[in-house]
Amino acid sequence: MAAASALAPPLAQPVTSVAPKRPRLASVDVVRGLVMVIMALDHVRDFVTNQRFQPEDLTRASVALFATRWITHFCAPSFFFLAGLGTGLAMNRGKTAAEMSWFLATRGVWLMILDLTVSDFGWGFSFHMVPIFAVVIWTLGLAMLCMAALVRLNRTAVAVLSLALIGLHNLADGVQAAQFGAFAPVWTLLHVPGFLVPGEFLSTYPLIPWVGVMGAGYALASVYQWEPTRRRRFLLWTGLAATALFVLLRATHSYGNPLLWTPQRTPELTAAAFFNVRKYPPSLQFLLMTLGPALMALSFAESARGRLANWLVVYGRVPLFYYCVHIYVGHVIAIGIAAVQVGGLHRINILTEADKLPAGYGLALPGVYVAWITVVLLMYYPCRWFGNLKARRADWWLSYL
Repeated sequence: MAAASALAPPLAQPVTSVAPKRPRLASVDVVRGLVMVIMALDHVRDFVTNQRFQPEDLTRASVALFATRWITHFCAPSFFFLAGLGTGLAMNRGKTAAEMSWFLATRGVWLMILDLTVSDFGWGFSFHMVPIFAVVIWTLGLAMLCMAALVRLNRTAVAVLSLALIGLHNLADGVQAAQFGAFAPVWTLLHVPGFLVPGEFLSTYPLIPWVGVMGAGYALASVYQWEPTRRRRFLLWTGLAATALFVLLRATHSYGNPLLWTPQRTPELTAAAFFNVRKYPPSLQFLLMTLGPALMALSFAESARGRLANWLVVYGRVPLFYYCVHIYVGHVIAIGIAAVQVGGLHRINILTEADKLPAGYGLALPGVYVAWITVVLLMYYPCRWFGNLKARRADWWLSYL
């Protein structure tokens, strides 16, 4: 990472532009870039690890393996929250509700298509994967379709609705999709990960509460019209309050997560159990645990300067491009590792053929980190090129990538 950051120009230098656009907030791109870098760790680990169990299984996982998975929990909440924040910031800069509604509706549909085609093919290098996986980009698009309607409402109303979805959705944890009979797929789409089409179409990110996270980010954009010192203080203290509420709820076995933490075989694993909260669907405690630090990061990022900040901005300006391309880069690297370890070319299909990986394939955790850093560094120049392209040109289709 240090090598890549040394190649980046200072943050204060503008990108050469033929037709300057309205300015972006560097602090938001810094946080988004950090999230993108961390996200790659989770996906690269999936591709190249030699472990065949989930890191959340504390009966088998080490603290280091759990921590490697846990740090990536911050990514999905930040994706949705920053997407909402970006929507609000665009409207702060003059976009009308009608313009934003059209953009969100069309981009939402595009993301859903992209997830089921380009993204899914990257995961499996196959056009015939069964089941089809609808993951984070699918639900991000679905949430944008909802936001296309919500941006026509008062921001206070959106904030109240969003916080209600985040805070109250765990009250419905006991409701099972099967209770709805023929309408079971509707509840699965809304709140319970599962098959929308039995055995063929799997949804892992239900709409609720993710649309609430996006709506909360949208509502928060109002504070970016405040004086900077007041805004930074608000972001910091709101983030601290959310984090403190998570600790309080978790420590007292209170509302907001269906599974309690219990003592483990070592103190370190007991600490891991404390932070081992539910992501599918995300519990209130999961969202407090992740969005609290994200808000604090937005506060600190406003004063971020120098090579590291600029390096993160390169990734943060082109999140969708980075997301799609890094899957292919990670998969190709995994195929190369398999060729060295077991010979021949093997698809590393971790979605539908994880049980068919070649015997002897995979890296221990230090190797996973080396592969992760390699993927991130390989993505630097493509992201810088595409970011510069978007800055130079005003083609409408570039706003969809």
